[in-house]
Amino acid sequence: MEDKNKHTKEEFLSKRKELIDVVTSLGFPYELGVLMARNLASVNTMERMINYLENVKPGRAEDAVDEMLAIMEDRNHWVQKKKAEEANAGVTNFYRSSMRAEMNHSDDDQD
Repeated sequence: MEDKNKHTKEEFLSKRKELIDVVTSLGFPYELGVLMARNLASVNTMERMINYLENVKPGRAEDAVDEMLAIMEDRNHWVQKKKAEEANAGVTNFYRSSMRAEMNHSDDDQD
């Protein structure tokens, strides 16, 4: 599965630092920011978390963690959907190539 949204290591590390900074600016422990960055594990999901934290400014760590888990679940759902789409495309291509081969074989038999 090719990721069209590949980010460089520098972008990843920058977003990780930004997330940790936002978490600590809200008064939560540094370790929570590190844990969130590790679990979210992509620039896009960290960006979603940062947006949530900056806009909602949750007062409890539990609320921030709940949102992190929801973001992770959304991403996992998206990944599974993409895998299923790729598998479906592979099966479709297999059937198409089998049908073409069968049609070509039938044409050869008629000669």
